[in-house]
Amino acid sequence: MSLRRLRALVLGQEPPPPDNVYATLTASGIPVASVDCRTCPNPCEEGHAEYPRRFSIDMESTMLGSVKPFRRQILISTGKSDWDREVTETIGSLAALVAQTHPPKLPDPLPDPPPPIAIDLDEKLIPPIPGVFTSADSTRLSILNGSHKTVAADDEHHTVLVFPDYTMVVDVPATLDGAKELWRTALDATLPRMGGTPATGSFQTWILPYSCVIMLCSHKRRDNRCAIAAPKLEHGQRHARISCIHAHCVAAFIKSLECNGWTAHTQLEHVVDPPLEHFSGTPEEKGRHIADQLRALSAGKRALILRNSHMGGHKYAGNCIIYTPQGSSVWYGRVTTHEVECIVVNTILAGLVLPPLLRGGMDLSRPGCPTLHDW
Repeated sequence: MSLRRLRALVLGQEPPPPDNVYATLTASGIPVASVDCRTCPNPCEEGHAEYPRRFSIDMESTMLGSVKPFRRQILISTGKSDWDREVTETIGSLAALVAQTHPPKLPDPLPDPPPPIAIDLDEKLIPPIPGVFTSADSTRLSILNGSHKTVAADDEHHTVLVFPDYTMVVDVPATLDGAKELWRTALDATLPRMGGTPATGSFQTWILPYSCVIMLCSHKRRDNRCAIAAPKLEHGQRHARISCIHAHCVAAFIKSLECNGWTAHTQLEHVVDPPLEHFSGTPEEKGRHIADQLRALSAGKRALILRNSHMGGHKYAGNCIIYTPQGSSVWYGRVTTHEVECIVVNTILAGLVLPPLLRGGMDLSRPGCPTLHDW
């Protein structure tokens, strides 16, 4: 038995057996869909792009529990779909400067086993689910590079997406002072979900104008499997050239979303509304203003699809994260073009989690709510 598994057993963090996953997630208040994740015959007769024969991923080990908790995750504009192996070690990059600004992490003592989750209906206790956490469970910052281009007037200044805040912070320079201000106003773990957005700062912050954000790992220099998987999931058509294989994944999502009446975007658009820094009112009024903006996003049926740097679990490629305005993030692994339609219909449209693909996620528990889309 591996040391990791032994530690998980001691702490009560061993994932439930596959047959019990549905019941465990449901008992924890997580809305799930009991459906076949593959929507086409096997072999496929619908023209979905296939992974190459030598594309090998881990189909045996348990994926659930393979996500490390974090307080916030950021996606930094680069306009690229591949990066240096360690994005936080690229000299002069904003990712490296933010990592440098991040307060040093003290060694964690062996934690006490987390308390079980109480279920009100019958007062039954169930163990916590590994990989499923709330934003309050950690102070860690996850730093990723993204494929989006900046919307700042100065091309040298970045646009940083902040989750679960669901905001974009514009005009961030790749300087130590810029990283410090970003940390102080948007990333510090002590800040509320919407950060600080001070009226005197040099940045401008907007709510992301999309009903969901779909992130696909495409980090070839970290693991070639992610570079192969992401484009197929984006586009998903068998006839695309091998040189453009990375674009297939995004197209699969684009095609499925458009068939379901949504629009799909692969770059940020400029927002014409005033930034949050210009809002005049009490903190309570500002909070209500932000909440109203977030609640209104679902009706727009607009998705943003981006490629990102390594987020862990490359052995489970294709890796996909879905963020919603409600603050949830759903992490899926082993995603192929054959599962994209099911993800779109059940998770993006219906707000339900697909247990066979689930690696973990943030703020998924919604006791009393039928879907992740409920507030």
